[in-house]
Formats: sequence, structure tokens, C-alpha cells
Amino acid sequence: MATYAIGDLQGCYAEFEALLERLDFSPSRDRLWLVGDLVNRGPDSLGCLRRSVALDGAASVVLGNHDLHLLAVARGHGKLKRNDTLSDILEAPDRHEMLEWLRHQPLLVDDAERGCVMTHAGLPPQWSLAQANELAAEAEAVLRSDDVDAFLNVMYGNRPARFEPDLAGMDRIRAIVNVFTRMRFIAADGTLDFAAKEGLDSAPEGYAPWFTYPRADGLTLLFGHWAALEGHTPGARVDAQALDTGCVWGGSLTALDLDSGERISEPSR
Repeated sequence: MATYAIGDLQGCYAEFEALLERLDFSPSRDRLWLVGDLVNRGPDSLGCLRRSVALDGAASVVLGNHDLHLLAVARGHGKLKRNDTLSDILEAPDRHEMLEWLRHQPLLVDDAERGCVMTHAGLPPQWSLAQANELAAEAEAVLRSDDVDAFLNVMYGNRPARFEPDLAGMDRIRAIVNVFTRMRFIAADGTLDFAAKEGLDSAPEGYAPWFTYPRADGLTLLFGHWAALEGHTPGARVDAQALDTGCVWGGSLTALDLDSGERISEPSR
């Protein structure tokens, strides 16, 4: 049995299938960890989502910002953007089943035996693992409940830019979700910057990549979201494994063997 963590699919279905073939992946034997952003910008978001749903018993998935955008648009709380590639999903006959599956996926996957945690954007140093699990569960409960529309209606936004324990209501849920799905550069007090999306030299004054702040727990942190890193985390003070290698931007789709540490990549087509 092998377990592989794979970076952002973003609609790169042909590369996903080719990578699974290279891995000799068998859903009856092996496991996948998918780091979120299954859909959008690539040519076959529908194929990626359908394949992920079909792998449900063999795959652990976390939600990314593009996945949440799909849910918001599908439920009438957002609009398609010019470069979105979500229309095939929205028009699919099995749309309802796929979207219900998607909104029931977690924001955090925690493998205590491996000491390994997967989220879409990372894990801030201000949060212990126990706190992160509690906050993820809090936001997941909203996404899976009848309150999902109330949240998706106000999901878009950069405020509050820092999570505070006394936050309440949908501001609290938005702050939690933004950390798990949109974090790149942060200040020492945990304030997120939402504007800078390129490489490390684009850091705003007073901000640094979240993985350059130390943690005491020794966790291995698996994340995607930040294609400009090209799979590297220079200056990291934690074991942070960047898995988004920009397949949708002409890079590659990368799998990390969680047992051997080997990386296997499938070039963009």
C-alpha cells in the first residue's frame, strides 16, 4: 500500500490520469491525498471532480478556494469570472451529487501516526494542531449545514484579515476559511496579506511566508495553493511540502510519496 499526496489539479484531468498511471495507483490498494483546488482554470474541471468523487473511498480531499468558489457560484452566491472553467460542472446531469460531495469535504486532514497535516494553503504558526482541528471542524459544520447559503453569500472578502478568538458569526467563519484556503504571506501576529500572490520576492513589508515562522510540534505540513513557489519552500522553519507545481500554468502535476518522500511529476500537456 502506498499513499500519495497530489498538488492542485485545477481541471488538469489528462495529467491527473497520466500521473495515476505512472504511480501504478490502485484504489483497492493505495490512498490519495488531494490538496484542494480540484477545479477551475484548467480544461477539464468536470473530469477532475467526477474522478475525485469516484475515488472517494480511496482519497482524502481538502477544500481549496476554487472549490469553494464553485460551491458559491452553483448556489447563486457568486458569479463566474472570465477565466473560470466551471460551466461543464454547472450543466452536468450529476451536478447535485458532485456538489453535495464537495461541500462535505474537510478543510484539514490530520494523520497523527505520520505526524502529517494537509490543508490547502498551510497552517499558521499561531494555531496549535488541536486549535486548527477545532476551527476546521467549526467551519466544516457550517458548510455541511443549512447555514451554508448564509456563509457562501458573505464568503468573499478580506476582512477580518486576522483571526481573533472572540470573532463571532460569519466573520469568524470567513476568517477561518481564509486562513485554510487563501494564506500566503502573514505578519508575525497572524494578519494575512491577500494581494501578493507571486514568489517570495513579492512579500509586502512586514510580512513573510507562513512557513518561515517556527513551530514547536514538528509536523509535516502538506499544502498547495501557491504555484509561484514551484514546489519549493526556501527559508522554511517547518517541514512544509509545497505541492502546487503549476500544472494549469504550464508546469507539472506533482505527487509526493508520503512513505519514501519521493516526488513524481507529470508535465503539463
